[in-house]
Amino acid sequence: MILNLSGRTDICAFYSEWLMNRLEEGYIDVRNPFYQKMVSRIMIDDVDLLFFTTKNPIPMLDKLKDIKKKVYFHVTLTAYKEDIEPGLPPKKDIIAAVRKLSEEIGKDNVVIRYDPVFINDKYTLEYHVRAFDRLCELLDGYVSKILISFIDEYKNVRKNYAILNYRKLTDKDYEVIGTQFSKSAAKHSIVVHTCAEERNLTEYGFIQDECMSKELAFKLTGKTFKRWNARKNVPCRCVEMADVGVYNSCRHFCRYCYANFDEKAVKENCEKHDSKSSLLIGELNEDDIIKIRK
Repeated sequence: MILNLSGRTDICAFYSEWLMNRLEEGYIDVRNPFYQKMVSRIMIDDVDLLFFTTKNPIPMLDKLKDIKKKVYFHVTLTAYKEDIEPGLPPKKDIIAAVRKLSEEIGKDNVVIRYDPVFINDKYTLEYHVRAFDRLCELLDGYVSKILISFIDEYKNVRKNYAILNYRKLTDKDYEVIGTQFSKSAAKHSIVVHTCAEERNLTEYGFIQDECMSKELAFKLTGKTFKRWNARKNVPCRCVEMADVGVYNSCRHFCRYCYANFDEKAVKENCEKHDSKSSLLIGELNEDDIIKIRK
């Protein structure tokens, strides 16, 4: 089993102490987001890989030595400022953490996500081209892949449109992104790729690859996993993973996030968090139905 930590919240940034407690206890309980009484219990002995997706790996750096499982990181690192990503530490600190992470676990186990790309009057096409080139320069020798994706109209995106104020990308925009990003990455021996994007930019030198492909999962674990086949318009072909996160529980408050769409709920959920609970948010109830997830 591969644990996704997490597509629903940033466990690495905000809940690392809880995670370490769960690894020590030997199990994690996950409440079904669509049927609250149903709880999946994941036994740590059944876990083959911890797949961290985070915007801030700093809290995990001093804990890696105590993790006995294989780890793999996706770190989202963009050029947006506090108006778009209000809850993040300085980007220079995140870059320093990525470098240290790469030294600890190897650069092939750290992927950067320049995600999502959108354009407005402040964050222009030229701004992104310069920022991406600088990012590749700063991470030369520390990462081998950068994943690119484009903004999707999630509920939170629509709610924050006045702040994001993005415009639709044109064919010429995609051409500039494709050619310039590929050029910057190639200078520093970095591969750029997309996953489940309508415009995959392969014609400009990108590769189309999954975040967690069957081949990569086998390389990391020695096991074969089923593909997920999610999304209707452009199928995601990543392998199945068990997400142990909770929606509306990330304090980054990024304006484009799909997992956070109710700031009041975020604050309420954070108040319910107990690092000693088997659940990320809240406690088990007597009438909960607990089933072991295999």
